[in-house]
Amino acid sequence: MAGQFVSEVNDSDFEAQVLKSETPVLVDFWAAWCGPCRALAPVVDQVAGEYQGKLKVMKMDVDKNNLTPGKYGIRGIPALLIFKGGKVAEQIVGFVPKEHIDQALGRVITAGAAVNA
Repeated sequence: MAGQFVSEVNDSDFEAQVLKSETPVLVDFWAAWCGPCRALAPVVDQVAGEYQGKLKVMKMDVDKNNLTPGKYGIRGIPALLIFKGGKVAEQIVGFVPKEHIDQALGRVITAGAAVNA
């Protein structure tokens, strides 16, 4: 289900892949039965390609992993959480236009660039 620039993540490797990542990480919490999740998948794939090198994009199947979604209060899917420095920097719930995701990513990615400049 993951695209060319999107990786799968699970409960056991979430800390290493997401929380300890040097770059911001967008995690798409989804399930195979979720229509809006399937509709959002190509948008997530497009975002992954456009932000390659600045952002890691990962997908977590909530049916196969329940510890991480529970820890972050995921009650509705699709849910996109953007992590930076091991913490949730932005959260988007539901099917949204790509522009909405771009705006959230811009806030997270440029915030780090300004600090490091």
